Amino acid sequence: MKRSRVLAVLMGGVFCVVVMSLYRMLELMQGVELQHQVAPPARQVDEDLSNLQRKIDSLERLLSDNNYLVAMLRDSLVRRKTAWETGVRGGTGGGANVSSESSHSQANLLPGCRMAEKIKDGVQLLDVYDLLAFDNLDGGAWKQGFDISYHGNEWDKQPLELFVVPHSHNDPGWLKTFDSYYQDQTKHILNNMLIKLSEDSRRKMIWAEVSYFSKWWDDIDEQKRQMVKRLVGAGQLELVTGGWVMADEANSHYFALLDQLMEGHQWLQRHLGVKPSSGWAIDPFGHSPSMAYLLKGAGLKNMVIQRVHYAVKKEFARQRTLEFLWRQSWDSSPHSDITCHMMPFYSYDVPHTCGPNPAVCCQFDFHRLPGGRVFCPWRVLPQPITEQNIQERALLLLDQYRQKSRLFRSSVLLVPLGDDFRFVESSEWDAQFSNYQKLFDYFNQHPELHVKARFGTLSDYFEALRGRMNANLPTLRGDFFTYADRDDHYWSGYFTSRPFYKRLDRTLEATLRATDILFSLTLAEMRRIHGDGRLVAGFPAREHFQRLTAGRRDLALFQHHDAVTGTARDPVVVDYGTRLFHSILNLRQVLQSAAHWLLLLDKSQYHHDQSKPFLQTDDVMVAQDALPQKMVLTLSDEPRSFIVFNPTEQLRTSVVSIVVDSPDARVVDAETSRPMAVQISAMWVEPSRASTEAFQLSFVAELPPLALVVYHVTKTIAGSAHRAQYTFLCGGELPSVHAEHFQVSRLQGAEADTPLSLGNKHVKIWSSAQTGLLQKLRLQSGPVRQLQVQFLWYGTRTGANQDRSGAYLFLPGEGGAQLYSPSEAPLIRVSRGPIFSDITSCYRHFTHTVRLFHLDGHAGRSLEISNMVDIRSEVNRELVMRLVSDVDNGNRFYTDLNSFQMQQRRTLAKLPLQANFYPMTSAAFLQDAMLRLSLLSAQSQAVAALRPGELEVVLDRRLQQDDNRGLGQGVTDNKLTASLYHLLLEDRRGVSQGVGGPSVEHLSLLAHLTSLSLCHPPITMVAPSDSQPTKLHPFQPLRSPLPCDVHLLNLRTLEDTQEAGSPSKEVALLLHRKGFDCHSAPEPPPPCAWSTHEEVHLDDLFAPLLLRSVRRSGLTLLRNNDEPESAQQQQPPHIAHLRPMEISAFRVELE
Repeated sequence: MKRSRVLAVLMGGVFCVVVMSLYRMLELMQGVELQHQVAPPARQVDEDLSNLQRKIDSLERLLSDNNYLVAMLRDSLVRRKTAWETGVRGGTGGGANVSSESSHSQANLLPGCRMAEKIKDGVQLLDVYDLLAFDNLDGGAWKQGFDISYHGNEWDKQPLELFVVPHSHNDPGWLKTFDSYYQDQTKHILNNMLIKLSEDSRRKMIWAEVSYFSKWWDDIDEQKRQMVKRLVGAGQLELVTGGWVMADEANSHYFALLDQLMEGHQWLQRHLGVKPSSGWAIDPFGHSPSMAYLLKGAGLKNMVIQRVHYAVKKEFARQRTLEFLWRQSWDSSPHSDITCHMMPFYSYDVPHTCGPNPAVCCQFDFHRLPGGRVFCPWRVLPQPITEQNIQERALLLLDQYRQKSRLFRSSVLLVPLGDDFRFVESSEWDAQFSNYQKLFDYFNQHPELHVKARFGTLSDYFEALRGRMNANLPTLRGDFFTYADRDDHYWSGYFTSRPFYKRLDRTLEATLRATDILFSLTLAEMRRIHGDGRLVAGFPAREHFQRLTAGRRDLALFQHHDAVTGTARDPVVVDYGTRLFHSILNLRQVLQSAAHWLLLLDKSQYHHDQSKPFLQTDDVMVAQDALPQKMVLTLSDEPRSFIVFNPTEQLRTSVVSIVVDSPDARVVDAETSRPMAVQISAMWVEPSRASTEAFQLSFVAELPPLALVVYHVTKTIAGSAHRAQYTFLCGGELPSVHAEHFQVSRLQGAEADTPLSLGNKHVKIWSSAQTGLLQKLRLQSGPVRQLQVQFLWYGTRTGANQDRSGAYLFLPGEGGAQLYSPSEAPLIRVSRGPIFSDITSCYRHFTHTVRLFHLDGHAGRSLEISNMVDIRSEVNRELVMRLVSDVDNGNRFYTDLNSFQMQQRRTLAKLPLQANFYPMTSAAFLQDAMLRLSLLSAQSQAVAALRPGELEVVLDRRLQQDDNRGLGQGVTDNKLTASLYHLLLEDRRGVSQGVGGPSVEHLSLLAHLTSLSLCHPPITMVAPSDSQPTKLHPFQPLRSPLPCDVHLLNLRTLEDTQEAGSPSKEVALLLHRKGFDCHSAPEPPPPCAWSTHEEVHLDDLFAPLLLRSVRRSGLTLLRNNDEPESAQQQQPPHIAHLRPMEISAFRVELE
């Protein structure tokens, strides 16, 4: 009671201080104005009104600021009150028996957090999976379905309205490279499209891949471009989705998904002035609600999907729910709903789109007419439509249309007409369009058939659907992973295939975001200094912007569903890798150039020399298939400058490591001359041999948000820098150790059987002395928890005539996973130092390291796990890392979808092992009422939780055979591959649910911050040793970090509308307010605050940056998605509403 009174008095005191401060500020403002009143009487009234308006504006701003201050103080007091009450009620005891009052108090611990919830409205795909038998019964003509019947009078009142939608699916790389496909097929398709659609206004077509369309646009002349615009304007040609590619939805990060969508939409706006309204995703191997969210946010209203588990399709067809409103699991409102059409049959080709019987539908693919190169596998060939056979042919086809129509709730029917790289030859255009037009004419001339047929686009179809729907569509939540196209053939292999390139993808993504942000800040700073909006004459802004555009497009291209998936042929993978590699190098040029200009105290000293840049990143990439290596810095008595860029919006405590040529080195903050505590560690060229020429220097850096911080490193007196100490042990004969600059000890005999332990003030771990692998963990003074790391092999099926694992499919052998059993004992190396300590286990196929950082803040709470994997010697094997804990999660666990949201998973015994693997883009966790174990990843991989307490990730796959999905090869181009994780164990409080819990959960605040640091590490740049000393000044654009739960997704300079290829004054400001869990409070608290209200002042968030104008827009910044000009906020305060989980986009002019 006393504490409550103290809190009340303290709150009252704060309020009084705030009110008095406001009163005093106004008094001072008025006094200053009275002293300077010299205006003549004739102007007095106008000036008084102007002064009054300024005072009111100032008062509003001060009130807003102080409201925010009071809210923060209140939240701080609530947190402290909660902590006191929790202490009184029993300290850190178990959360399983928490009372409702305590649970409510714990929920208040983190204002703005998201309570776990079970949303009951609509269809939950998780529940559908629980209900389905997955029995795979033979359905007859529709093998994966059932017999469809109709009476014939169903369309008497409302005729069947039929839209046949011609399309050509053009993979931007798969069996051939992007350029080869374009030259051999795509450009001919588009050239013919221009001619054939112009011949008959009834002909229509849709096109999805803007990457190809833009390349073709560059090749055609102005006359043809005008023809394209006429076709688009007339509705004959529709650009669908509008993305650079038809993106994968399992491995891609939402940053890259949105970026490729923005790149495509911006191109369409600039060149065609159109905005897509419908999505078309017929080939990605499973579908994510994150993509649906991005499409809706970009202004699309409808979408079509195809690759969904055949058992789910069958159930949806039975229930006639193949068309639905796809809603985000975390959204209780219809705000995120998008109309979705699921294609019901096996494939998107012609045999599987007209109706349930492919043998019949194939007869209406007129590209397969006798004499051509393509035939029908059902051995009944198509016939040209003539007067003699048209009645029989039309009725046969109409029967398929009618059967398909019975699977939907309306009398409007969508029938795609196309396949991969269709309509290459002029003859195919003639065959398809002329024969179908004859059939349509026949239907339309016979009203007794009650069918109206024509060529159409997706917009035509969905517009008609909305006009015909008599009832609301059902609502659905969830995702469509893991996909199976037949039998037990689950497409969970591609979640990991080609992991080297999945990692390279994320490297480019992080580099692009960092460069986008720093480039935008540089241009804003230049305009501020000049005052007239001009840029610095010697700064190559246009060339840099074009490098940025190329980087965006190369990242976008790799999001294609045969690129990041690892399902292209070897030469195509090399082509993708080369593009990623070159873009990283080019973006680094932009980053280095921007940093150079920002850091110079005397801007007139800036000189751009591409051949000899002033700054260089300290990790060197020499080839597209090689891991980066750290540059060795040559030290002397003279200070050598290096710069650390923090690409995140948070103040962060990071361990920064550089490589130097001396074990005796000193680092100081260049601005304050404050010496930094350092740790010198060995660079191991072999497991037991350290380099004598290179040494790792690590120090703890406090990095302000988006800041460039300058440090100096010099050579110092011998022995002054703290060196790591090493302990070696090996179950077999211990090899000789060569590490002359370091203290080394060896454990042998009984001493070598004692578990190895490491600890910091947050956590202590124990590892096996035999394997070096983690066994147990304890949080602070809590109980010791089981937390083992194991490695395992999966093989593939070996039976005769059995399909085997390949690039797409995971088809493990009958015995499941086998524990990794090395032929010789591993060498174990323990490192101990003041900044970090680690245990490294060196095996034949992998080197595994678990590292603890000795940091005071939340950055020291997690374990860093890294693996260096090499399975190039293996045949048909997949290497897995498994975590085994005592978390009692039952059969439920959670994985992220595209790093945007978490999705509950249920491990089902009725499904084969491979069906229980899911994509993990960046996070997965297990939890019970007491604990949560989160694995945060820097790359996408397959993940499963096959038994309670276990979580396993597939590290790499080497497979000698094709899996019969068209690739025609195995996966044998493995590389030495790095993977990186952070492992986080957190107590949970105030949880009343039993095992499993609700279906909607969120990462903890600490997990979000840890994942942010993992995915966007600091970037280190060094000045050449022979450069003249130049005065560098740190650059700190933000006064304070953004709220913990607000992520700066990007600050992307937009293209000038008048001058193509040049940067404009406008930037796309993309903010994502994360949803975070209420039951895990970060201890110690992070240095950032968290949002308590949806309304935020952008000026405060980004101070002292000046936002000249702010206009909310759609997620791809199309101008016709902008808020009306009347809503544009020209002057401060710029107020924005940021809802939890939502991404918000603003068109901003920045200074």
